[in-house]
Amino acid sequence: MAADEYVLDNPTVRTFIDSVRAAIAETGSPADAVERIRPTFAELLADADWLPREYQEPAPESGMGGGIGQWLLYRAGDGSLSLFSLVVPPEAETPVHDHLAWGLVGLYRGTQDEEIFARVGEGLTLSDSRALNPGDFYALIPPTDDIHRVRTTSPETSVSIHLLTNDTGCVWRHSFDPDSGEEHPFRSGYVNVPCEDD
Repeated sequence: MAADEYVLDNPTVRTFIDSVRAAIAETGSPADAVERIRPTFAELLADADWLPREYQEPAPESGMGGGIGQWLLYRAGDGSLSLFSLVVPPEAETPVHDHLAWGLVGLYRGTQDEEIFARVGEGLTLSDSRALNPGDFYALIPPTDDIHRVRTTSPETSVSIHLLTNDTGCVWRHSFDPDSGEEHPFRSGYVNVPCEDD
């Protein structure tokens, strides 16, 4: 098995990942683990000093399109956990997509609108929407609320922090046509680190 990869290696990231690993090991379900992780995730979002500016920059050539940059910060050697920043320029939006993993997503900088979709037969329906400000975060626990789209609403680039239980940028997921519900294979990739089969 490959070693864990700390692309951003600082005490804040290592302490956070250690606490996440402990929470996962000591709980019996994703919902319980998420509850245990919430306080330390909130602290991470509130700390203005741990994430260098280079991980808060858009990326003109990205798998998400629209200049959206997905920057890997950490991933487990076995692919069971990743931490990354997602940078969305003003007025840009992600495709409608899923994650195929549970975890937490929170806003670090800027503001966003999130639209959450649910499967209905062969199609999709908009099930919820919410405005997000720095420090706001939410859980993803498939199959509930795993399909969404986010859009930056601030005049500055938005930066969100994702903690998910897969190697999100490198696994094949799905993007969706929100009108027809048609799904397509989708891999977002990372700006700063290749996937093994690239």
